[in-house]
Order: sequence, then C-alpha cells, then structure tokens
Amino acid sequence: MFSPGSSNAINIITGIAASGVVIGAMALFLVLSGFAGLKDFSLQFSTYFDPDLKIFPVSGKTFTCTPSQKDKLQQLEGIAHFSEIVEERVLLKFKDKQKMSFIKGVDAQYPMVVATDSILVFGDWLTSNDFQVVAGNGISRELSMGVEQTYTNLLSIYVPKPGTGIPSDPTKAFRSEKAVNIGIYSVNEELDKKYIFSTIGLARKLLELPEDRVTNIEIKLTPQANESQLIDALQTIFNNEVIVKNRVQLNDTLYKMLNTENLVSYLVITLIAIIALFNVAGAIIMMIIDKKNNIKTLYNIGSTLPAIRKIFLFQGSLMTILGTLLGLILGLILIICQQQFGLLMITPSLPYPTRITGTSFIVVFFTITIIGFVASLLASSRINKRLLA
Repeated sequence: MFSPGSSNAINIITGIAASGVVIGAMALFLVLSGFAGLKDFSLQFSTYFDPDLKIFPVSGKTFTCTPSQKDKLQQLEGIAHFSEIVEERVLLKFKDKQKMSFIKGVDAQYPMVVATDSILVFGDWLTSNDFQVVAGNGISRELSMGVEQTYTNLLSIYVPKPGTGIPSDPTKAFRSEKAVNIGIYSVNEELDKKYIFSTIGLARKLLELPEDRVTNIEIKLTPQANESQLIDALQTIFNNEVIVKNRVQLNDTLYKMLNTENLVSYLVITLIAIIALFNVAGAIIMMIIDKKNNIKTLYNIGSTLPAIRKIFLFQGSLMTILGTLLGLILGLILIICQQQFGLLMITPSLPYPTRITGTSFIVVFFTITIIGFVASLLASSRINKRLLA
C-alpha cells in the first residue's frame, strides 16, 4: 500500500488517485453538512412563527368552535395551549400610503402557543385593547409607520363587504376600523410583509364574525404528546369538518425545496467523486502493468487468477477506505473551524450555517467506498491469461 513502485510515474499516479479519494470524501461531507445547517437555518423561522398543529376548515374560510369544543380541547391530553385565530386579507392605509396585507387576529393565549417575544423587535405585544396592532417589519417600512406612542397617527384597516356585483357607492363597499401600531415584529422577509397582528376582537368586529367562528386554531403540544393520536382526537371533536396540519405540512413546499436541493447537490458531488475515484482504477491498472513479472511468478507457483485479482482489489479498496476516512477527518476539521471562526460568511455578521450529523458520515463513507470498490473490481478484472502470456 505505502511502498514505492519501480517507476516514479506510478508513484505520482497513485498519489493523485489517493488525493482524489480524500478530496471527494471531504467535498461530499462539506456539502451534506452545509445543507444540514442551511436547512436548520431556513426552518428556524418556522419554529418561531408556526405552531405544532394548526386546524383549518375543510371548506370555506371559517368554522365553528363552540364553548363545549373549547372545553374538550382544554381537557385533551397532549395539548399545552391553543389559540383561536381570525385571518383575512385587508387593505392598510397609513397617512398617504397604502398596502395589501393580511390581518391576523389572535387571542390572549397566542403568546403561549408561539414565542412572540422571539419575533418582536421593537415596541410591545398586544394587550386587551382592541384598537392595537403589531405590524411586520416589511409593512412598517413600506407604510413609513413606526411605533406610535399616542393615538394621533392611526392605521386604517379596510376589508370588502360580502356581496355580489359592483356597488353603486364605492365608499360603502368596505368596512373599516382604525388602530394604533404599538410594535414591530420580524420573522423573515416574506412574513414581515404579509401580516399585521391584532386582537381577535378587532378582527371579528372588522369581519362581523360571531364569537364562535374562527379561521384557524393553533395548538402547542406537550413534549410527551402523541401527534397522530391527537390529530384523530381533534377530527372527532370537530366532526371531521377540519384539516389538521403539523409544522412539516405547514412548510411542505420549503421542505421539498430544501430536500430537492440537497439531493441534487449530493448527486453532482457524487458524480465528481465517481470521476475522481476512477483514477483509482487507472492507478491499479498501472500497478498491474508495473507488477506484471511478479504476477507471472505468483501464477507459475500455483496462485489462481481470482486470488491474484483479490490482491489488487484489496489494495484499491484499502486505498479507498483510508482515503475516505482521511477526507472525513479533514472535512470535520473544516466544519468545526467554520462553526468556531466563521471561515465563510454570508453577510459580515452571519457565518454560513453548518451542522454535523451522523447521517453525513454514514452516507459519505458508504458512497465513496462503494464507488471505490466498483472501480477496483473493474481494474483488477484486467488480470487474465492474455496478460500472463
């Protein structure tokens, strides 16, 4: 394995082949660790904003949540807290600026379901006052609306009245309410431009909804909760007239996108590793040519061709395994340095996220060693009687 060949060219080819294995394993490990970190970074916002479970109506925008159903929810084992939500698309107007957005009316239990203190960046969260809102950072910028300390600068919220046809008087086509912005939240660019939070009382008053109608119910589970059993129990409570989604289902598009990107990157790096690992096959073939006389000697004293092939197969496999282990070690060192010192920065203050997982080690090890074994097997098959003639 480590002894020099009779030709300097053989030594160089073998060194290049071994380096290709090391670099291929290291690159694949870096990519998998990078995507694991990127996935965590992208999904961390959902842990701030999305509940463990969210209930939607099967049809329409709202469904009924009666006092008896609320009591059953409170008694259901596995539910820590739940919050009633009323959500609708609205037109916002502040001074001379306008913007389409969504109002999200929440009750007093909402901060126990979603960590509002983690998303609030300025001002205060909602109190029991129905004429307060908390706007997203993007909405605040587009409307040039800050946190108001008095009720002199009010935000106007408009929602179309239900009905058909074109109203004769456009001024009567909308219901409106006024509120003061008391806080600014920030989750990500998309959500910051989408929602303003209000009390559920303001949202119901704006939409003229009765107190037992909601658009969603958001639920926080206990650590010991059985999610599948809870979903079945919720369907029973609401007579199978609702859809219950967990956090993964609420972000299914994002999960699919990240998983697809991860798979494509894995396949691209694996293709590069295949090309690099076939250098191992070339190196073994060169070794076979270099050791042709030794192979003839072994054959003449009784060794079979399969036994001689196993020697070179073992040598190629050993080169692959050792190169893979060395590549994993180097990749691990680089990832640790990235986590500690921020070698690669996305912004001046944000290092590229990475995460070390056992799955990455296993995937890299088996991917590289299997490809190396196949390459070694193909190269060792070059030993035949014609070579010994």
